[in-house]
Amino acid sequence: MGSSRLPGFYKMKIAERLRRLADQLELPSGELSGLGESATLPLANADAMIENAVGVLGLPVGLGLNFVVNGEDLLIPMAVEEPSVIAAVSLAAKIARDGGGFKADADEPRMIGQVQITDVPHLDAARAAVLREKESILATANALHPAMKARGGGAKDIEVRLLAVGSETQLIVHLIVDTQEAMGANLINTMCEGVAPVLERLTGGRVRLRILSNLADLRLARASCRIPFDALADFGFSGAEVAHGIAEAWRFADADPYRACTHNKGVMNGVDAVALATGNDWRAIEAGAHAWCARNGRYEPLSRWWVQDGALNGSIEIPIQVGTVGGAVKANPFIPVLLRILGNPPAQKLAGIMAAVGLAQNMAALRALGTVGIQKGHMALHARNLAVSAGAKGTAVEEVARALIAAGEIKLHRAQEILAKLVARGSSAEAT
Repeated sequence: MGSSRLPGFYKMKIAERLRRLADQLELPSGELSGLGESATLPLANADAMIENAVGVLGLPVGLGLNFVVNGEDLLIPMAVEEPSVIAAVSLAAKIARDGGGFKADADEPRMIGQVQITDVPHLDAARAAVLREKESILATANALHPAMKARGGGAKDIEVRLLAVGSETQLIVHLIVDTQEAMGANLINTMCEGVAPVLERLTGGRVRLRILSNLADLRLARASCRIPFDALADFGFSGAEVAHGIAEAWRFADADPYRACTHNKGVMNGVDAVALATGNDWRAIEAGAHAWCARNGRYEPLSRWWVQDGALNGSIEIPIQVGTVGGAVKANPFIPVLLRILGNPPAQKLAGIMAAVGLAQNMAALRALGTVGIQKGHMALHARNLAVSAGAKGTAVEEVARALIAAGEIKLHRAQEILAKLVARGSSAEAT
């Protein structure tokens, strides 16, 4: 792919954007046509994916622009309903380009499956027995997914924990599984259930829960950036002032869980949007991320920002459990197209990209908060949504939005009044 810088992309009509995107990615004409006007998940697919299906709910899908990750230009597909997310992350990525963009990496895709064993008569002996028979237990697990084992993945290790649960100490066995290109939930659950009889025999206890953990702390993704002061100057503030404002906002989040929660929501605005666009379980990622934030006994921010040597520095470490095969990736015909736009990254690379997007999204929010406030840009984009809700179409959307901003009253009833005046004047053929 060429550059991820696509100036004026937001001004184009959707058909023109798709043509521009196909040219940029050197794709045959028509390969992206499914993302156009009639794009939706087929109802038959929806019915096969969930129980009691009655329809399909759409979400806007856009592109995060300007990203450079590990020296590679990337276009980032994002599915999200919040107006400011994609605009903000694209601007943050553009600013970060001046410092070389983002560096990112991720751990091998290892997940934890838990087997809970209660009523164990001799805990120390049971723990020793499980560890002594580790290879046999792993072989039992891998026999359930021989293809995964053949590809170099599968069950790799076992950990045994003694855990106080109420008045009882229980034996918790962790099955460590390399899930390769899969997120891994189903295969891990199958393995946990498969080794349960063996663990009951070895421990003399009773197996209860057998399921993966979404605290994927063996599957961390990291990203970082260094942005020179000159790239940050805006809103009438110097670059140094903006940088110190961002660092100060981070210190607030580091000190206060109430602020840290909203700080991390800003990170997840980006991470979740990419997860949705690539067919991944954003709920699992959310759960793991927030549990990771509390690992030290208090709730902490996912990212870190500091000023050093004339530049703003940022970093993030976050558990990200994603896959590029199986599940919604196969069930939804549009997911492979969006993965193609992203360059068809393997799961480990995708996790690193998502960490970079989360860091960029967080920087965009802190940049606004530390200067003019979050509402200025957010409400400008919200004005477009209100224009559409009022019934505006085509060029009238921008006319109504501009009038709302000029009036300083970004409300639906005001949008309806402005649109009615446009229609009365006949100033826009696309007003309704």
